[in-house]
Amino acid sequence: MDIKDILSKVDHTLLAPDATWEDIKVILDDAMKFGTASACIPASYVKAAKEYCGDRLAICTVIGFPTGYSTTLIKRIETADALANGADEIDMVINIGWAKEGRFDLILDEIKQIKTTCGERILKVIIETCLLTDEEKAQMCRVVNESGADYIKTSTGFSKAGATFRDVEIFAANVAPHVKIKAAGGISSLDDAEKFIELGADRLGTSRIIKIVKNTDTGAGY
Repeated sequence: MDIKDILSKVDHTLLAPDATWEDIKVILDDAMKFGTASACIPASYVKAAKEYCGDRLAICTVIGFPTGYSTTLIKRIETADALANGADEIDMVINIGWAKEGRFDLILDEIKQIKTTCGERILKVIIETCLLTDEEKAQMCRVVNESGADYIKTSTGFSKAGATFRDVEIFAANVAPHVKIKAAGGISSLDDAEKFIELGADRLGTSRIIKIVKNTDTGAGY
């Protein structure tokens, strides 16, 4: 697979709690240079990032992150604020405790409310696969199918583990045609990135792919 095709599916990500604006600018510059799908950054930097990048780059941010246990109202407020500041894409974390309790109706209602707030902007739903059983992952696929959200996403990258090939296989077997897949967390090689895409991922949440490209001959053409 061509490296540019892989990069076009990357949400170039920096969500570290100690990230500074200077760190964020490096992410933005690299995302624009290498043609990634977006840059995924903390909500507090969205306004500055949008002013810095304009229409040259989609800006993604995270809601209810990383635990997912904010109330629905707070998640809606976070979403509205991020959109007002210029966010193009929202990655929200579900209430994982609700999923463990089988309260999928509450999760569905929450996602629907946040999608209503998003309108035409892209909404990705993070289900934190490392904390769920395979059956719970399949149930969450069905919830996202009905919710109006655009993507189902594996992981925050801040829990016990990140994306696995098995997770994406489960997603691919259970999502509706209108729902896309994002694998995130621990994607550390071009071979892994290509494998996730082959299994059905349309987006990859990672910071490591660009680092790899920058440090090899692959990046010489940029």
